[in-house]
Amino acid sequence: MRTTALAIILLTALCADSQTKSVDKPSSQPVVITDPARLAAKQRLDIQPLTIDKLYMTRTIGDSTWSPDGKQVAFIANISGRNNIWVVDSDGGWPTQLTVSNQRQVNPTWSPNGRWIAYASDYDGNEQWDIFIVSPKNGQVINLTNTADISEEGPVWSPDGDTLAFAVKPKNSASYEINLIDIGSKKVTPLTSHTPKELGNFAPIWSKGGKHIVFTQSNATGKDANIFIAAISGGKPVNLTPHDNAGEHNFFASDISPDGKTVLITSNAGNGYNNVGLITVASKKITWLTTDKWEISAGRFSPDGKRVTWTSNIDGNQDIFVYDLLSHQSRALPVAKGINDLAGSESPFTRDGGRLLFVHDGPNAPNDLWIYDFANQKARQITNSLVAGIRGDDMVEPFLVHYPSKDGKWQISAFVYVPYNAERNGQNAAIVYIHGGPTSQTLNGFNKNIQYLVNQGYFVIAPNYRGSTGYGKEFEDANRFDMGGGDLEDVISAAEWIKKTGFIDPKKVAVLGGSYGG
Repeated sequence: MRTTALAIILLTALCADSQTKSVDKPSSQPVVITDPARLAAKQRLDIQPLTIDKLYMTRTIGDSTWSPDGKQVAFIANISGRNNIWVVDSDGGWPTQLTVSNQRQVNPTWSPNGRWIAYASDYDGNEQWDIFIVSPKNGQVINLTNTADISEEGPVWSPDGDTLAFAVKPKNSASYEINLIDIGSKKVTPLTSHTPKELGNFAPIWSKGGKHIVFTQSNATGKDANIFIAAISGGKPVNLTPHDNAGEHNFFASDISPDGKTVLITSNAGNGYNNVGLITVASKKITWLTTDKWEISAGRFSPDGKRVTWTSNIDGNQDIFVYDLLSHQSRALPVAKGINDLAGSESPFTRDGGRLLFVHDGPNAPNDLWIYDFANQKARQITNSLVAGIRGDDMVEPFLVHYPSKDGKWQISAFVYVPYNAERNGQNAAIVYIHGGPTSQTLNGFNKNIQYLVNQGYFVIAPNYRGSTGYGKEFEDANRFDMGGGDLEDVISAAEWIKKTGFIDPKKVAVLGGSYGG
């Protein structure tokens, strides 16, 4: 995970040199140990210095939503210094600011009839969110909820554009419920109630006929979740994924098919890794579309219901896949490596299914919105985060390396950033960059802190130590009740690995990180 640097301390206990050896990893992922001597520096003569001031001028692009006609995209950006809503033509061009506020906005979603964009906003960062709507034509803003001590989050439009579903939590409550609000009358109707304090209801998804809502009910531990379907007319929600809670399986709903018969899900119940499946609503039977031993996350159905999307996190790079439900064939979108994610609040697809909105975040390209056109099989960037003359060419792309854990149980992945034109003279300094969490992951995305350090001549190695996400449930749980044990040894091994490259002075190794990494 990209973390803010909170502390730099000298790394101790780096004396022991571990020998490279075969590793019996508890999964079928290939065992590949990287020879430190093969690390190399790329040569470039025209590198310009990066300054902290310029790097922190980089814009932040947030949540987004298609207009119903596919001609515009609304998105969150801090172009003005605040996270407000902006609108840009889908053919490209300069964006127009829609909301002007000192308060941040999140989760914009365009109504199906095109009249409103709903969003959530809090007050001075207090996380007590209200639901607002704004007219995309004249900027008129209406606060629909206006509740100081109740947080309303994640608005989702009904198919007719008359009602919003959202998650709600009173300040003194431990649980999230799901409510409905009629736009015209502002009447609020609970969809769920009396949820036990250890559980919460999230991510409502309307059926295309508007008669049902599918949602996810998650345990506060983050280790167990179920999928429910509820009738708008009332009645008790039905659990589509009943299972023994002792198994600690997560089931997350991401979409419901246009005919309402199947739900697209992400779950680790199949093999301990997040994979994508379809649940038949009538029978509760799961059909797995993926059985990988990487982390796969479900996306959405195409408007005609013939395709689904998902993202696949393969060792820190995330790709977008489109799967044909008739031919059972999937293909990755041909876009640059990094963190590629599906965008669009309720669907990444335009209504005709011809284009797909996504986010690309790479090591030398901060988070920006792109549109992929299926007809010409090309992607086009529609936002621009880099400003102040900063060039992506002045930033380095990391090497993905692997080394064995000292106890022989795991293969550890790490991204290594090598300064341009570095000499293998044993005199360079290195930093071990430790992500927070610990249930998080360093991905191949933009990190202004790392790029600044590398531009100044520092080598950086960012390990995904045991306890990190992205490598399955067993690896994520490997430091439970052992924090500061095996995971610390994995971090020390990262320092030992980079010392063996021949670039580094062993006395010039430090660590940097935030939260758990600090």
